[in-house]
This record gives sequence, C-alpha cells and structure tokens, in this order.
Amino acid sequence: MEKTRIRYEAGTAEELSKSGRLIVTVKGMEIGLFAVGDRFYAWRNTCPHAGAPVCEGPVCGTRLPSLVYEYKYGKDREIVRCPWHGWEFDLLTGQHLVDGKVKLRGYEVEVEDGRVYVLI
Repeated sequence: MEKTRIRYEAGTAEELSKSGRLIVTVKGMEIGLFAVGDRFYAWRNTCPHAGAPVCEGPVCGTRLPSLVYEYKYGKDREIVRCPWHGWEFDLLTGQHLVDGKVKLRGYEVEVEDGRVYVLI
C-alpha cells in the first residue's frame, strides 16, 4: 500500500533559482531546497553525522579522484559541506562523498505554475 504524501508550498521557482538555496520549515522540520542547474532538490537540514544544520553549509565543488600531486576540482555548485565538521554531500543524490552508507534524507520536489512544492 502506497503512503499518501502531501504537497507543501515552499516558494517560487524564480526565487529559488536566483538564491540557489532556501531553508523552509515544513511540518516542524527544516528542509533545504537547492537549485542545481535547472533542477530542484530538497534535503532535511540535519547532518547524519552530528545533527548539524547541513543545508546551511557552503555550496561548492570538491576535489575529484586524481593522481598523486594532481588536484582536480569538479562538481562545482553540486556539493554542500556541513558547517560543523566539513562532511561533503552530493546535492543531486544526497550521498556522502566518502562513506556510501551515509546519505541525507531527501524529499521529492514538484514545480507547478512557478511554485515549488515539497512532498512529505
């Protein structure tokens, strides 16, 4: 049996695209909404490591796998870095960049008539 989810209005697509990030409260939970390219992603604003407000951390890129003494930067504007301990998460998947077992709690996002909705 499929669980019924409810749509909560979180803002406009225009405002999210311009700012790149919005932190909203839905059902008593803080959720970070991110614009990455032309897509929107929603993650619970709680780091699985120590409960930090992960969605308030810097949005950046990261070092990619490379040879010794070779430093490749990539995934620009696709990574959020936890402000407490620097853990990095992929904004497209919620996946921790080092530990494949650790992931942010995500929510589906819908856009209709220029409004952004989070489904919970």
